[in-house]
Amino acid sequence: MIYRIEWKEIATLTYFGEINFILLKWNELEVQKFEDLIYDYLETLSKTPEIGIYKPQNNCYSLVISKQTTLFYKIIEDKFQIDLILFWNNRQNPDDLSKLL
Repeated sequence: MIYRIEWKEIATLTYFGEINFILLKWNELEVQKFEDLIYDYLETLSKTPEIGIYKPQNNCYSLVISKQTTLFYKIIEDKFQIDLILFWNNRQNPDDLSKLL
């Protein structure tokens, strides 16, 4: 079964935040590589949603996308849906992460 991907508002905001950061620090080619990487992971995730590490304290999964970025998501089994919660820049203060999840 293929799971449907649902982007939550904060996931969309943090995704574009990462895009803007990459664009400011590097260039459009690196942005395209990041976008391709994300969509490759989302395609894999839609087929095998439990590839991430389950975080019981937040009732969600985490999946390291790159050295800099981790995706947090939830699996909604009865709807065959994956809710993308947050794209997290791993260099940020981890205390701030718990506030967002």
